[in-house]
Amino acid sequence: MNRIDREKTTVCHMIQIYCKHHHGYHDGRLCQQCQALQDYALLRLSRCKFGDQKSTCQSCPIHCYRPDMRESIAAVMRFSGPRMLWHHPIAAIRHLLGY
Repeated sequence: MNRIDREKTTVCHMIQIYCKHHHGYHDGRLCQQCQALQDYALLRLSRCKFGDQKSTCQSCPIHCYRPDMRESIAAVMRFSGPRMLWHHPIAAIRHLLGY
């Protein structure tokens, strides 16, 4: 699995954790707001000009997220990041180490 695909998987896990706690994620379906955020994040990752050489989005010199979406994804990551160690430990460690 390449870097972009791992990032996509990680962001999907984080959004699912966030939605489940805040919006009542049910039957494998995100709420409308979280689904829109996930679609946007996946699109941004697909279009990343750095490809497999990308760093984490936080340390990227180019901020490709709209300000409102950047604020939303930051809230998701603040909440879900610590919980990733419990729900998806391998993905969390890879993300922390920048792999």
